[in-house]
Amino acid sequence: MPSTWTLQDAKNKFSEVVNAACAGAPQVVTKRGKPSVVVVSMSDYERFVAQGKSPAPRFTEFLLSMPGGGAEADASREDIALREVEF
Repeated sequence: MPSTWTLQDAKNKFSEVVNAACAGAPQVVTKRGKPSVVVVSMSDYERFVAQGKSPAPRFTEFLLSMPGGGAEADASREDIALREVEF
């Protein structure tokens, strides 16, 4: 479970924050009572970055991968009677 530090405490005890993060425990730093940043070890960071390296498909590839992708759309319209409008 990550430890939580106020910004001022994290500044004053930065070595402790870094040592705890290097030991494998993420350290949450709050600013004005709200979580602002997380300090993690380099190995955790590298693992996180490596997970996000898969490229996103191009939009056209995404559309074609959908069920029925590439099939022609039915563009026919029904013959609907229009109503009279008075101006």
